[in-house]
Amino acid sequence: MFQALRRPDVLLTTLAAAGILMVTMGTRQSLGLFVEPLTSSTGLAITTISLALAIGQFTWGAIQPVAGALSDRYGPQAILVFALILLAIGVGITPFMSSGFGLIISLGLLMSIGSGAGSFSVLIGAAAQRLPVEARAEASGVINAGGSFGQFVFAPIMQKCIQVFGWMGAMWTMMVLTLAALPLIARLMGKEKFVPAPKTNDGGVWQAIKVAMKDPSYLLLHLGFFTCGFHIAFLVTHLPGEVNLCGLPPTVASWSLAIIGLSNIFGSLYAGYCVSRYRSKYVLAAMYGSRALLVAWYLMMPRTEWTFYIFAIGLGFTWLATVPPTAAIVSKLFGVRYLATLFGLTVFTHQIGGFLGAYLGGWAITRFGDFTWMWYADIALAAMAAIANLPIREQRVMRPVVAAA
Repeated sequence: MFQALRRPDVLLTTLAAAGILMVTMGTRQSLGLFVEPLTSSTGLAITTISLALAIGQFTWGAIQPVAGALSDRYGPQAILVFALILLAIGVGITPFMSSGFGLIISLGLLMSIGSGAGSFSVLIGAAAQRLPVEARAEASGVINAGGSFGQFVFAPIMQKCIQVFGWMGAMWTMMVLTLAALPLIARLMGKEKFVPAPKTNDGGVWQAIKVAMKDPSYLLLHLGFFTCGFHIAFLVTHLPGEVNLCGLPPTVASWSLAIIGLSNIFGSLYAGYCVSRYRSKYVLAAMYGSRALLVAWYLMMPRTEWTFYIFAIGLGFTWLATVPPTAAIVSKLFGVRYLATLFGLTVFTHQIGGFLGAYLGGWAITRFGDFTWMWYADIALAAMAAIANLPIREQRVMRPVVAAA
């Protein structure tokens, strides 16, 4: 396992991308911990804060294809520097925002544009163009695991910072950690300068997008990823609220989010391993189907802290592990030349689902007093996503043939 990553240059490139994603995803996935402190401090309704975070979900997705296209054209270095600095600014000014509009600017736009531009599409695209073909699947799993490790590390650290320094101090701590990731960009890029690909008669990025959007397999991939976004955004935003409704302490929420991140480290690594050996559409179908079953199990169980921890382990194993097989299908269908752009578009669809998951969760708790209908919707969408992935046109995985001694 991971034989292709043993070369030092391949390993350094992969770990640098994973480190950057650790910071951008860890920061973003910890925001649910700030919902209650923001409500208490600003006096804003939870629906107002949910709207700001929902806009952030949408913005994070919308910037992915744009950042991917710019990275494909001009190289990822400037994009990633811009991303980390903007993310730090968004986090740093949030404590000064006391209105819904202010939170939309800081969390919904600045922070989300920064974390989105420094996320999957640019990082996986940049790494894929610097790695040999045989290392890409496993590298995508390791890079994705970096984002999960960020959630595992950031969630308990931010919860402790909130308790010790207050939510404002926790935000400023997160800003410093974001800026500390800037040196990793040089590690990712290596010593070679980016040279734009020579012009060809392939029609460019817009032609690649037109071709992709006419492909039924690509559209089915979008449908499944939409569901993934709904599921993740709902949980990362409102799991602390669900814990509170059950009368459990806030530490259960922070540790649940951390467990999700830890579990997804193993899930992402295993997903990268599976992608190199099995058709990615079957890997995705199994992941989405397991989510429907897991949520159904949760609804039947008593709401204890161990129920949440077991639920978090199961959720975490597929949490962001959908990224390697999704990126693998895009690269199989269309190659890696415009991978950052085309995969970025699937992430945009992911975040349309994310917008609905974050906002409708806030609407549901206000309208009904709990999240029951959101759980039912999550089950239905996960089952639909599992079925939708099966017809995707995907070539068989060609395993290397070992010569006889």
